[in-house]
Amino acid sequence: MRFVSKAYYNYHRIRKAIVLYLTIAGPGIIVMIADNDAGGITTYAATGVKYGYHLIWLMIVLIPVCYYVQEMTVRLGAVTKRGHAEAIFESFGPFWGWFSLLDLAILNWLTMVTEFIGVTASLQIFGVPPIAGVVAVWLLMGVMVLSGRYWTWEKVALFFCIFNLIYIPAAFLVHPDVSAIFRTGLIPHFPGGFNGQMFFFLMANIGTTIAPWMIFFQQSSVVDKGLDEKDIAWGQADTLIGSLFTSIVAIFIILVTGTVLADQDIEDAAKAAKALMPANPTVGTFMAIGLADAGFLGAICISLSSSWAFGEVFGWAHSLNYKIKQAPWFYASYITGLVSAGLVVLIPNAPLVLITLFVQVVAVTLLPAALVFLILLLNDKETMGEHRNTPLLNWINGGIVAVIIVISTLYGISTLFPSFFG
Repeated sequence: MRFVSKAYYNYHRIRKAIVLYLTIAGPGIIVMIADNDAGGITTYAATGVKYGYHLIWLMIVLIPVCYYVQEMTVRLGAVTKRGHAEAIFESFGPFWGWFSLLDLAILNWLTMVTEFIGVTASLQIFGVPPIAGVVAVWLLMGVMVLSGRYWTWEKVALFFCIFNLIYIPAAFLVHPDVSAIFRTGLIPHFPGGFNGQMFFFLMANIGTTIAPWMIFFQQSSVVDKGLDEKDIAWGQADTLIGSLFTSIVAIFIILVTGTVLADQDIEDAAKAAKALMPANPTVGTFMAIGLADAGFLGAICISLSSSWAFGEVFGWAHSLNYKIKQAPWFYASYITGLVSAGLVVLIPNAPLVLITLFVQVVAVTLLPAALVFLILLLNDKETMGEHRNTPLLNWINGGIVAVIIVISTLYGISTLFPSFFG
């Protein structure tokens, strides 16, 4: 009887914990899975084509990197009840506030262009013309945000997150060489040595896995959802699970292209999907569906991170819980960014693939500034209290910033002096 009573108690305790997590879950999973956006899918696919399994270790290293960066936004949002743009303005003044906002706005708009590139390129595989793909994204995203409820938007976003996992079964269908994965993929090394191309791929992968928009989005999402200090541990768990998923999906994309398309002349995910169609239509279809979903997910999150930031800085009503009449400027900025980014994709002969990879490199170049602001905000004892960064967390996050600065610098040197690294 005592055993039954204890089991019953444990069952209810576990059930209560799961229900509580599912209630709080959302910002971490959405931001991390949306991080595998169209630009990310293209970067991972190109990495697999160029280097096979050799850079899988990098995706594993990026799991804790993603977590340690993003969990700071959970604490900051839950404690201050302010978005990241507002926090920077209040703590560092107008100069740095405007610097961060303009940096975010430009980079977000460029990244949104890459999301539309991914969606239209994938839908073209199924015979859908670009203009129809762009209009479909506009309509679907408009319906999502005009519902007037953050919780409704989040549920729909979580539904689309499921399709980002489609690359996992795709990898099993191509039967990757498991022994080769362990031999070449898990040990850190740089195939081909240090050169401009290697730095470009390192920066592109880091830039697509950790991006400035993610910091702004998750902190604003935590505030809009209404998470409190008591919810921080659950928000951190949500972020950790999301970090695992984003790297796992990246690894499986590399497995697909590294197994089937290694050393071919393919530089983006849409071409990879087309190349897979003749030999394995199912895998090719999975790749195309995943790319379309990734572009859509990235677009809905990145556009919101900009609108939230503008609302915080200009004092507009800036919540998905408001109707259009209550927050007209918030929705106007959202629609303006969305429409203008989609129109770029419809320009004839635009260098779309180059834009996609270039944006990932620009993102990692501008990332250190965003991380420095984040770390400084998390060290404000008066504001953060017991939730401020510990010395260990400062060492970890400071190391992340240092590595990114070193890689960015080396890439710049290799670009200016191509023969420097041989």
